[in-house]
Amino acid sequence: MMIRQDESRLKTQKAMWVVFSRGKLVVDAKSQMLPVAHLTELPFLSSYIDDIHQLPPLNESAHQELPVFVVDMGAEHLEAAEWERVSLRQLLVSAQDIAFSVIGRAWQYTHFLRTHQFCGQCGAKAERVDWEMAMHCHRCQHRSYPRVSPCVIVSIHNNEQILLAKGVRHKEANMYSTLAGFVESGESLEEAVHREILEEVGVKVKNLRYFNSQPWPFPHSLMVGFIAEYAGGEIRCQENEIDDAQWFDIDRLPNIPPKVSIAGQLIAETVSLIGNK
Repeated sequence: MMIRQDESRLKTQKAMWVVFSRGKLVVDAKSQMLPVAHLTELPFLSSYIDDIHQLPPLNESAHQELPVFVVDMGAEHLEAAEWERVSLRQLLVSAQDIAFSVIGRAWQYTHFLRTHQFCGQCGAKAERVDWEMAMHCHRCQHRSYPRVSPCVIVSIHNNEQILLAKGVRHKEANMYSTLAGFVESGESLEEAVHREILEEVGVKVKNLRYFNSQPWPFPHSLMVGFIAEYAGGEIRCQENEIDDAQWFDIDRLPNIPPKVSIAGQLIAETVSLIGNK
């Protein structure tokens, strides 16, 4: 959850600031990093004192050198030469692990608060709950919590090569990655793996092995990673989803996601697996 902070503490404490403006993140124009400063060094936040919240670490025992404060400026446009707005995806791809975790969680909470200002059951104005991340309706007592959408992501190998696909949304970037898709209601993770792969590239897999998981804030996914072996079928790309899919030798990989993402980690693990055979 995020905790509201008092003004006196904010002015005396140096912190990392995650500031959202018109759906983008505010960063230092020179370093391209999140602001690390006192509140007095960020004059553009002077009118947002009541909207500043602290983002606690997920693990209360974890060491965190600086507090993290989150501010949502909504649709306001920031006009200051020393600050720049960058896309969330752009910063996440280049960020280190701790920044990835902080930025991703801050955005998911911000997105939740933006989209749950009114009760989804009766339409009345909802209010923020102080002791947990939730929005509560006092008219019908309905309470909403941040949504988490499970999504499977799978690396497929045939003992010698890895299957990578380029989605239609990554056509311009020419980036190939592992296959992924949302889990449907009533479906197990394993069932989702088989269905998504067959739908997207027309092949079957076997011997699924769980790899790892990663929160992914676009806008509220939980990526559950698997490594699978090819079981049969010819590649057939799903129209409007997959632009291209191919088998690649591990020493001739195309443009792939960075290792900060679970897709990059899955590819690295599969390359290592193939190389050790």
